[in-house]
Amino acid sequence: GGCWVAGRPRACEADRLPGAGGRGSPSPPAPDAAEPSPPFYVRYYVGHRGKFGHEFLELEITAAPDGKGPGRLRYANQSSYKKGSRIRKEAWISNAVVAEAERIVREACVIECDDEQWPEPDEVGRQELEVVTKDEHICFACAKVGTLAQAQACDDPKGLTRFYYLSQDLKALVFGLISMHFKIKPIP
Repeated sequence: GGCWVAGRPRACEADRLPGAGGRGSPSPPAPDAAEPSPPFYVRYYVGHRGKFGHEFLELEITAAPDGKGPGRLRYANQSSYKKGSRIRKEAWISNAVVAEAERIVREACVIECDDEQWPEPDEVGRQELEVVTKDEHICFACAKVGTLAQAQACDDPKGLTRFYYLSQDLKALVFGLISMHFKIKPIP
């Protein structure tokens, strides 16, 4: 398996086995890993409307328009469960962080996927992914996928599994950044 770029197959980090440069081991950084290629934007949304109203999680990472200034991280989480409220966080991030988000998206090879055979959004909820790079602008929408087993049970298990792993990786990156940036007590 592999990804397709300009009609030619290329190796995809997401298709390799652990220990062979895939998800289980770090891959070498791209030569220009410290500088994102503007514009870069990624937005991930997962949510539903239920008995507690509209509950969702949304995150965005945006490179500076010129690629030289700081990027922006936006995070929102709305939950009315147990009288929860909306949490909104926004922070400026370095180009290295934007470049890492771009690397994560690129190596997931989701840009080459097609959501045609993924489950349609339904009453259980929806997930959305929007990615803008120098050469691409893609948007995906599908039903909420909470487990790897759910991703692998659809008509396009390879593509939806890539999407699932990418969403997990983006959430881990953003939760780590939010946790570090908005720490209430400094670490002794």
